[in-house]
Amino acid sequence: MRILGHRGASLDAPENTLSAFELALAQGADGVELDVRLCGSGEVVVFHDATLERLAGRVGRVAETPWSTLRTLEVKTPHGTAAIPLLSEALEALPRTAWINVELKGDGSWFRLATRVARMLLEGGHQPHVVVSSFQPLCLVALAARAPQLRRGYLLEPDEPFWLESGVLAPLVGRDAVHPADSQLTLERLHRWHKRGREVAVWTVDDPARAQTLAGWGVDTLITNRPGVLRAALLQT
Repeated sequence: MRILGHRGASLDAPENTLSAFELALAQGADGVELDVRLCGSGEVVVFHDATLERLAGRVGRVAETPWSTLRTLEVKTPHGTAAIPLLSEALEALPRTAWINVELKGDGSWFRLATRVARMLLEGGHQPHVVVSSFQPLCLVALAARAPQLRRGYLLEPDEPFWLESGVLAPLVGRDAVHPADSQLTLERLHRWHKRGREVAVWTVDDPARAQTLAGWGVDTLITNRPGVLRAALLQT
């Protein structure tokens, strides 16, 4: 079973930064989950929020801020500060042995984002160790049209009807994987998804006992803010 650092080792380092990704691997993660969106000048940046307030302490939207400005900002947390990276920088920094879950944040630019991420992954030869996920079905449709060989995982939205998310949209756009919230997962649902040929990546699992349970069930991937703690727990099973 894979352990992926959620935005890296995000409880111990500034989220979605190179330092958080490196720390996740050092703590025993098999790879990382990261979020990408387009900035104002069109580059694919690694950043979760649509706005800069929470992470960079500045007013403004990422989609309206050029990379020339973003590159001067830092993600500020109690665990320190670190620069906002481009997706290209993250892909270059992470080893090819690391599994990478690239989550697309659409915000209306889903087609351009999916197209640019697809081109970057294919040109860099990253398809063997990457899955692309999104809550936005249209992002995954655009990705499939541009690069059908890339793995696609559909993120289930807990606030939406489960029958719609899992029974209708997941089979259509999540060809390779389903990514439910931990609160949505049951053993019956896990078996059903596996029978349909989908891997199951569960988010966000931080409790060691729960991780041990899910490992026993046969979950494929755990996405966690605490990769070191979960790795230690799984080594005890």
